[in-house]
Amino acid sequence: MSRGRKLKLGLFIQGAGHHVAGWRHPEAHSGSENFDLITQLAQKAEQAKLDMIFLADGLTTSAGSPPSVVARFEPITLLAALSTVTRRIGLAVTASTTYYDPFNLARLIASVDKLSDGRAAWNVVTTSTHEAALNFSAQDHLDHSLRYERAAEFVEVVKGLWDSWEQEPYIVNKETGEYIDKRKVHELNHKGKYFSVKGPLNVSQSPQGHPVIIQAGSSGPGQELAAQIGEVVFTAQQSYEDAQNFYSGLKGLLPKYGRPPEHVHILPGLFPVIGATEKEAREKYEQLQSFIDDSRAYDTLEERFEYDLRGYSLDDPVPDIPESSGRKSRPQLLMKLARDKGLTLRQLFREVAGARGHRIVVGTPIQLADHIQKWFEGYAADGFNIMPPYVPGGFDDFVEGVIPELQNRGLFRTDYEGSTLREHLGLPVPANRHSTVPTS
Repeated sequence: MSRGRKLKLGLFIQGAGHHVAGWRHPEAHSGSENFDLITQLAQKAEQAKLDMIFLADGLTTSAGSPPSVVARFEPITLLAALSTVTRRIGLAVTASTTYYDPFNLARLIASVDKLSDGRAAWNVVTTSTHEAALNFSAQDHLDHSLRYERAAEFVEVVKGLWDSWEQEPYIVNKETGEYIDKRKVHELNHKGKYFSVKGPLNVSQSPQGHPVIIQAGSSGPGQELAAQIGEVVFTAQQSYEDAQNFYSGLKGLLPKYGRPPEHVHILPGLFPVIGATEKEAREKYEQLQSFIDDSRAYDTLEERFEYDLRGYSLDDPVPDIPESSGRKSRPQLLMKLARDKGLTLRQLFREVAGARGHRIVVGTPIQLADHIQKWFEGYAADGFNIMPPYVPGGFDDFVEGVIPELQNRGLFRTDYEGSTLREHLGLPVPANRHSTVPTS
């Protein structure tokens, strides 16, 4: 392990748990619109000194959608509410570059960053489903490559708007009548291929300068965007070797953009099922799997691959599935998983229902800590985004069993290093493009 390097850990909050049927566990509470439960999870994560909590988003639903996503709060609104019941933990949220406007999104995220005193992060996504277009007065969803091209310009506009205000712009001199230092407020005047934005933004900067930028695409264009703008990268990796290859490949792109490797943290998803013994953990996982309703198999696989597989038996081997213009990296990961394990469609559905392609680790707290340490010290990850199968118990198992073990091994903090998310992550405050004063 490199000197001074520490694990980065986030909690991926799903109000009904990450296992599609985790809400059926006898000890599970549930509700993606249950603010008390979500608050409990956020505060538990803060007590454990995790770097951040993370809220995903989706722009479509149906009565048949999984319980964790069938209905949920708009996540930026929810993050603003969580900023009032937490004090130190980072607050990360997903928002789409395809269906937001840069000025509006810059203002929303900057507001959460100010309300939380510098703890906000934005997970940049381009949205993968055609159905989303139908909710935004459009018939066609942008092609994959165009979505990433648009996203790159979108992020640059947002970052430019976040630079509208230099630090400490307020004068508030009652004698002279000066309220702000007008020299510290700047128009953007951006004119590009996709956007024309005058500025300035009407929210000033937080102590961390910019909210942290997260990127979650693992396709070729997604990795390029991550190398260009990402400070945290969420990914799904099944094997240690694949994770090492992804890690070295993405870090290897950073010099192209003049960025050092320590300024980008790679956090694969980790789905932990924990027991006092390995046998207990295995029984707990099998119990969760027993709750899965196989009648949802075709719908779930069609949603993941954007391809109708009803012409095949669920007990047939997974066939070759053509690539769509929607998701790229996750279908590729699932196809590799199916080939590596020789899965049938039913077995693949059950893998997807369990952790949606993320790494499942079933074992004792020591076995979980061993796994995390191996990936961390082997440069397969800088940390993990924890995805409890059910809540709150599935997360309690991790906090009460795994966190102390990681701390005892010197891998994870026992207290926060500062007050902002950038301080937790060891990331610099971005230099304001208009300022002549260097940032710390």
